[in-house]
Amino acid sequence: MWVATVPPPAGPVPMIFTARPNPKLVCQYLTKPKSFRFGAFGIRLRLNNHKVSAVKKQLPELETQKPDSEKLRVGQEKGEGFDLGWLPAFPHVFIAFMSNFLFGYHIGVMNGPIVSIARELGFEGNSILEGLVVSIFIVGAFLGSVGCGFIVDKLGCRRTFQIATIPLILGALISAQAHSLDEVILGRFLVGLGIGVNTVLVPIYISEIAPTKYRGSLGTLCQIGTCLGIISSLFLGIPSESDPHWWRTMLYIASIPGFILALGMQFAVDSPRWLCKVGRLNDAKAVIKNVWGASEVEKAIEEFQSVIKNDGSDLDSSWLELLKEPNSRVAFIGGSLFVLQQFAGINGVLYFSSLTFQDVGITNSALASLLIGVTNFAGALCALYLIDKQGRLKLLIGSYLGMAVSMFLVVCAISFPLDEQLSDNLSILGTVMYIFTFAIGAGPVTGLIIPELSSNRSRGKIMGFSFSAHWVCNFLVGLFFLDLVEKFGVAPVYGTFGAVSLLAAIFATYFIVETKGRSLEEIEMSLSSDFMSRDK
Repeated sequence: MWVATVPPPAGPVPMIFTARPNPKLVCQYLTKPKSFRFGAFGIRLRLNNHKVSAVKKQLPELETQKPDSEKLRVGQEKGEGFDLGWLPAFPHVFIAFMSNFLFGYHIGVMNGPIVSIARELGFEGNSILEGLVVSIFIVGAFLGSVGCGFIVDKLGCRRTFQIATIPLILGALISAQAHSLDEVILGRFLVGLGIGVNTVLVPIYISEIAPTKYRGSLGTLCQIGTCLGIISSLFLGIPSESDPHWWRTMLYIASIPGFILALGMQFAVDSPRWLCKVGRLNDAKAVIKNVWGASEVEKAIEEFQSVIKNDGSDLDSSWLELLKEPNSRVAFIGGSLFVLQQFAGINGVLYFSSLTFQDVGITNSALASLLIGVTNFAGALCALYLIDKQGRLKLLIGSYLGMAVSMFLVVCAISFPLDEQLSDNLSILGTVMYIFTFAIGAGPVTGLIIPELSSNRSRGKIMGFSFSAHWVCNFLVGLFFLDLVEKFGVAPVYGTFGAVSLLAAIFATYFIVETKGRSLEEIEMSLSSDFMSRDK
């Protein structure tokens, strides 16, 4: 969310494939774990074990000959020296990371200054207009998410990133110099539009350029970028308590990462999968060689071409394809994961945490927000370390179970007649545990696993649909949370968040499959009935 100006696409991928599946490719995915399952759909795709030995006999050289780069990789896996296989991809991922930094920054930038903005522009005390200034951002993000899939299919990730920086920069500048409510609303809407595109784009880009072994760890940088953006905005917001015009400076600063992103993407690589789809095979090979290693070029290109031959290019795909299998299953899972994530209450808990801390005597809102930001960041760092070691599924289930326990802990602290000090400590502990466990799995894994499960042809549109569900639920939670708390009390609302977290853990157990250590093409071939029927 990293090379020179990209010339226009050269046309469709040339049809240079044979009628039979490539035996090397068959060997690669037949020797992986033997089934994928979507539990509630009752579908289990089994791989044919009896073909593995025959394929291996045809390819003895694969067993006996390894290039030097492959030997180095194996040595690294055995612990000989430092494993730096992620390093070539890191600069490109870091540029994309700026998009998530901007996302986090714009989440936090209105946290304190909204009071000063309302006072200066003449709508102080009008909670509806104050809420509109904050929530119009989500409306823009929803529209950006919907439109992103079409743009990235046509132009690729690099150009889409650069286009998305236009509303990000303009929105920040318009908001910063605003002298009326309308200008602030327009600026926030434009910022949301760019953020909506980028939240879809970053997971797609990282999943498509990251080496398989490090895809999870590099993907977790999305969450880390968001955390650092929130923390930065909170730090920069401290002077706003004494300077009523400081909010303008904060919004001017918000335009700087946009310029860095636009410039950095000029030197970043494009997705080798997209390059292959538009017929630029030499460019795709160069990217794979530089980012994944020379030993991966032949295998990766064979996988890309085999998948493209099976389902076609995404350049002419439509939204109606999400109604067909297996896209409909993945879209259902993606949308459901984001619905469950939002209704598990992360935004409500973050919003209410400052009030929770005030109840126990922490009256400094900046300090309370900083504690939450640091906790979120610590959880993201743990996810960075664990996600490619323990796998996505374990982290997701464990995360939601931890969130459920945390919510029930807060409910007990509020509902039962405990010592006041003990009750306060349990409330703080439950809130901090909730945010930490969210950052370990429910936050980073949700955005990572959806592009991993998506087909090459429909990845952009599935991500767009999933994030659209995210923004709708985000808006609803923000709109109704305080009303529900006032009507029913904190305990019933937090108890509901805990119940939804348990439901999410159950959903993940029965619907999510482990994708750790498998290339995107291997995952797609395992889930696609077309590949399975072709190989019979």
